[in-house]
Amino acid sequence: MQERFDDQERSYDAVLVVSFGGPEGADDVMPFLDNVLRGRPIPAAAKARVAERYAHFGGVSPINGHTRAFIAWLEKSLRSADLDLPVYWGNRNWHPFLADTVRLMAAEGVRNAIAYVASTFSSYSGCRQYREDLHRAAQAAANAPRIDKLRQAWNHPGFITAMADRVQDALNIAGDVPVLFTAHSLPLAMAACCAYEAQLRDACDTVAKRLGGFDWLLAYQSEGAVGGAWLEPTVAEALREIRRRKQRGARQPGVVVAPIGFVCDHMEVVWDLDRVAAGNAKQLGLDMTRAETVGTHPAYVQMVVDLIAERMAANPSRPHTGGLGPGHDFCPTDCCLPGRPGAPLPALCGTPGTAAGSP
Repeated sequence: MQERFDDQERSYDAVLVVSFGGPEGADDVMPFLDNVLRGRPIPAAAKARVAERYAHFGGVSPINGHTRAFIAWLEKSLRSADLDLPVYWGNRNWHPFLADTVRLMAAEGVRNAIAYVASTFSSYSGCRQYREDLHRAAQAAANAPRIDKLRQAWNHPGFITAMADRVQDALNIAGDVPVLFTAHSLPLAMAACCAYEAQLRDACDTVAKRLGGFDWLLAYQSEGAVGGAWLEPTVAEALREIRRRKQRGARQPGVVVAPIGFVCDHMEVVWDLDRVAAGNAKQLGLDMTRAETVGTHPAYVQMVVDLIAERMAANPSRPHTGGLGPGHDFCPTDCCLPGRPGAPLPALCGTPGTAAGSP
């Protein structure tokens, strides 16, 4: 039986926030996309189409700005909780790069760090790949700190509270309309290797029940141009389904679109939802209201503080809600595999005593 929970009392001297990263100017876009698409057989024309989306925003993705704001609130909340922990920030695909941040942490004497990956649901892209990134960064740094990772928090009361508040705010504007929850699509082969779909459905259902129940659907957005079949339905398909349904009590046919799979605005939110989905909804005669991401909601920020304190305590209670148990502290060796041939790459924060465990 692989150990999945950490009941030991831990001591940390830093927090590491790990994110996807995004370009912050027109000159950054193509180098950023080179990092994102490295090793993937993406046609040049498809890459150019993705780059064009960034051009509509001056080459700036919202994600880095949102991450800075989140870190500022996290630092304030840590101080309020009497946790004297500096916060470092490292990205997968753009500055500040994770490898550079881990080297900085080592140079500044950090020996034990707790990482928060800004991705709430379990999948290769949202969990294991970041653990692989952490492994490479630790291997590249002399005297790298030990790094533990906070558990996935799709069903933590703090996340559910924050998401429910965002949905309620949108419903207050839209009226009694269905809610379309969205998350990034995955290749079916990848989705078969993780609990991504089950966690999403659990979180959506929990949010709906928190608000007294409402009509909701879950759809998948931003599917890739290559790689075979992806999770469905798409947002466009779900919008058509919502338009076909009779809506009782609504001022006019409408929908709240709630990007539950994103903790802050990405290009996939401001383009795929605010531009493309909004355009599709208008063509269908649907009045679309987009719920905010959890972002810097106080309950979401406090959740991260509580998860840090949880790992610092012996035999913690691990609060959770919904129909599934708490996410695990240690990732099993077969957890969130990429769904492609070949042996999995080494990754940090795995089951202790395995090749993929913490250093």
